[in-house]
Amino acid sequence: MSETLSEGLKKTFIASQRQELTEHVIYDKLARSAKSEKNKKVLKQLSEDEFRHYDIWRGLTKAEPKQNSFEVWKYVLISKLFGLTFGLKLMERAEQGAKTFYEEVSKQAPETLEILKNETVHEMQLLELIDGERLKYVSSMVLGLNDALVELTGALAGFTFALQNTRLVAMTGLITGIAASLSMGASEYLSTKAEGGEKSPTKASMYTTVTYILAVLALIVPFVLLENIYLSLVLSVLGAILVLFVFTFYISVAKNLPFRRRFLETASISLGVAGLTFVLGLLVRILFGVQI
Repeated sequence: MSETLSEGLKKTFIASQRQELTEHVIYDKLARSAKSEKNKKVLKQLSEDEFRHYDIWRGLTKAEPKQNSFEVWKYVLISKLFGLTFGLKLMERAEQGAKTFYEEVSKQAPETLEILKNETVHEMQLLELIDGERLKYVSSMVLGLNDALVELTGALAGFTFALQNTRLVAMTGLITGIAASLSMGASEYLSTKAEGGEKSPTKASMYTTVTYILAVLALIVPFVLLENIYLSLVLSVLGAILVLFVFTFYISVAKNLPFRRRFLETASISLGVAGLTFVLGLLVRILFGVQI
């Protein structure tokens, strides 16, 4: 078969062969470090499948490409930092065009139909993986993040017009944010404990509190570093949007949810509250004649 391949098609096949080998190495490394026996077993199977795909391509190309070491490092690191499910689904997203590709090349290389069948099975197996705490407590993280962004973005907007001093805004925002994070963490603890279930109330509380505090710090940094009060507010709002973007992307990948609609909805609510509170701060400053 390799003798009948055009030069361009052979290069395409070799690129696919290299990708299969790269994913074989990624799955193998993750399997070795997986704590769950179920995850370890599935990852090992996926690794073996990818190597079999690589072998099919090797039979067609007669080539021996090496794995993409950067891709291996990237996805292994992402999986360890942000959770196994997120890392693997992010990697699978990059293969969304693979089905069409395999259907096309199977006309010239029927052997690739086996790869297409296995790729479909991969997605089903990945959905069965248990990722541990990160996704189990994602609702707690969402609660802490959304509450911090909606409440504190609005509060900072109000403080900006009412106080007119970056240091005062940063100090007031930090105190307000930490107090609110502790309150929200306590509420999440009681709520999770009342619900029962598998989640630990202590861990749920910690995820909510830590996520809230991290969001608070991201929002007040511009007020700490800059003197221009309005530029600080603009950068704080942009920071809130960036945090929302990253976190919504994480959730959409890990849980197979629509990204665009969720991001626009959350961002609209946060910015809407910020705008209303900004106006409230202006009215309060005028009403009480505060000049700082």
